Amino acid sequence: MTVSPSPSTGLVGRASFPHRHLLGIASLAPHEIRFLLDEAEHWAALNRADTRKHDGRLAGLTQMNAFFEASTRTLLSFEVAGKRLGADVVNMHAAQSSVKKGETLIDTAVTLNSMRAGVMVIRHMSSGAVQLIADKVDCPVLNAGDGRHEHPTQALLDALTIRRHKGSFEGLIVTICGDILHSRVARSNMLCLTALGAQVRICAPPTLMPPAIERYRVTPFTDFDAALEGADVAMALRVQNERMDGGFIPSSREFHMLYGLTPERLKRAKPDVLVMHPGPMNRGVEITSGVADGAHSAITEQVEMGVAVRMACLDVLTRSARGVPGWA
Repeated sequence: MTVSPSPSTGLVGRASFPHRHLLGIASLAPHEIRFLLDEAEHWAALNRADTRKHDGRLAGLTQMNAFFEASTRTLLSFEVAGKRLGADVVNMHAAQSSVKKGETLIDTAVTLNSMRAGVMVIRHMSSGAVQLIADKVDCPVLNAGDGRHEHPTQALLDALTIRRHKGSFEGLIVTICGDILHSRVARSNMLCLTALGAQVRICAPPTLMPPAIERYRVTPFTDFDAALEGADVAMALRVQNERMDGGFIPSSREFHMLYGLTPERLKRAKPDVLVMHPGPMNRGVEITSGVADGAHSAITEQVEMGVAVRMACLDVLTRSARGVPGWA
């Protein structure tokens, strides 16, 4: 593999991305985020142009997807990404694991490590669990979502989707509305988009707005109509009832009346507004079908970019182990 400078920074090899793991956006510099987006652009183009969609650079490497929490899109996306790169992909589901029998997370990490995987993709319901596993294993670890903490590849695929439509992030107004309190997607997107230069507006009912939200350098709103005024991007988030231990909203119907992304409400944004949703969608709650399936929607493209981003991350994090020049 030829080592070429990153188009964003001119840095070469490991200097472009010195991290062993990808556990969150918070630890990444803006140029490192742009590097991963640039790498993903290559895979996005290849996935569209090549009918075979197979590269093979991870041949002989075992990719272990250990999901301690239910997932459809993310798990499938990582599996497709790994197989397109030629890895031997193994999926472990929590319902079938010894965790259900009382095994500690550390013991599980030690067990997984003994299988000598080349890379691990971990999803867990507890914040910080992926970091704990990463500290106990000998291979790179990718965080596929941990509790309310972070979901870095989701933020990267969202950023890639936005960049492909809008070009630059500087001065871009991005409005994110929904269950911000319980959303790791919101946290990672706030960190990622502000680092890249976007102006991020966060909108939620007071009960679903995290305390001290301004520390993320975003502007909080409780009025969705006001938050959408002049927005370049409108992202709706699902109300995560499974993470709630109390009555955060009166009803889904009332939430939709005040915070649902409807065609009428979308008119307050810019004429070329980009509509996004990380999925799964609750149609008729946080977004209507008319908006989700409308001309402004990039929701299916987000799924497509998810495969490209995850291919890029798997490739970059395993370059050292594969002996890629400049990454040893």
